[in-house]
Amino acid sequence: MIEPISMIMTNPYKIGIDLGGTNLRVALVNDGKIENKFEKPLENKHDLNSTIDQLTSAIDQLIVHKVSGIGIGVPSVVDTQRGIVYNVANIPSWIEVHLKALLEEKFNLPVYVNNDVNCFVLGEHAYGEARTYSSVVGLTIGTGLGAGIVIKNHLYEGNNTGAGEIGLLPYLEQNIEYYCSSSFFSEIHQSNGYECYKKALEGNTKALEIWDEFGKHFAQAIKCVVLAYDPQMIVVGGSISKSHRFFNASMLNGLNDFPFPKSIEKLKIAFTDNENSNILGASLLF
Repeated sequence: MIEPISMIMTNPYKIGIDLGGTNLRVALVNDGKIENKFEKPLENKHDLNSTIDQLTSAIDQLIVHKVSGIGIGVPSVVDTQRGIVYNVANIPSWIEVHLKALLEEKFNLPVYVNNDVNCFVLGEHAYGEARTYSSVVGLTIGTGLGAGIVIKNHLYEGNNTGAGEIGLLPYLEQNIEYYCSSSFFSEIHQSNGYECYKKALEGNTKALEIWDEFGKHFAQAIKCVVLAYDPQMIVVGGSISKSHRFFNASMLNGLNDFPFPKSIEKLKIAFTDNENSNILGASLLF
């Protein structure tokens, strides 16, 4: 039997999980502080049972008797009420996984499941760059372009946790994500973000031009966010965001033609270096 709510409220420890297509990260969280963490590449992604076993084994390594529940962020559309994830990005075997039911049966604890970028923005809103703002959009730029939304201090998910998926809006010959994620480097420039970053550090002219072009495209993503949600702040994370020194100027220049200049003037854009935002946000799902 799952612990009653009264017991949950008195247990300060939580398990926060960031399940990605590349890595599995599981942490023991106490009042916004990570006390222990397990991180390992996700293996055998074509085998559902193998990935579930890896997930439960990681939780087993960190769980203690004080744990009040488990929160998990997954890169997919999520039925948050039933805890079902669908068509998880870069995990081919996860087409429809009743994750909440599986983990609750295994650990006899309440389990809460949500989209990974929703967890990212929750973590940043509570503990990171966005903690003093009530209306925030979080963007993560990496393999894809994800978005999470907090409005008046509450997570806004939409009907299918799909609110804010601006990356799929049509743009040029593809969509915004194509030009604002790793595909920009691999498909357009036959490179990757990390190599381009290293070359830019060395002053390579071509690499610097590529980052300049990336910033112009990312400005279009910022415009879409402001037009749709008009937040106080946009906080940006993800692997590619770590290179923002090379595209920040062109991104800002790309906002100069925005039809409502005052909105841009008041907007705060921040890049976070907190690698645990997703985990901390997952621990805030309950």
